[in-house]
Amino acid sequence: MNTTNIKVDYLARVEGGILYHRYRISDEGIIEDARIVPPTCQNQKTIEADLMELAPKSANLSQEKLTWQCEQAIRNYDPCISCATHFLKIRIDRE
Repeated sequence: MNTTNIKVDYLARVEGGILYHRYRISDEGIIEDARIVPPTCQNQKTIEADLMELAPKSANLSQEKLTWQCEQAIRNYDPCISCATHFLKIRIDRE
C-alpha cells in the first residue's frame, strides 16, 4: 500500500481548557492513528492535588457533603465531567 499519510492537528478552546486532536489518515481516507487529549487529562495532576488537600480538611463532613465538595473542586477544572458520568465514589475510614 503506497500512502503519503495526511496528518491533521486540531486545537480548540473548550470549557475547561484546550482540546487537542491529532489524526494520521491514509490516502484511502482511513484513520490509521488518532490521539485525543481533553482538558481533563491536562489538569489531572492538579485536580488530584486539590482533592488530596481538600479531603483531609473536610473529613468531618457527612459522606454526602464531602462528595459534593469534592465534585465542586473537580468542576473547577472540568465543569462537564460530573454531569456526564457518575464518576466520584468516596470511601471514608473513620476511627
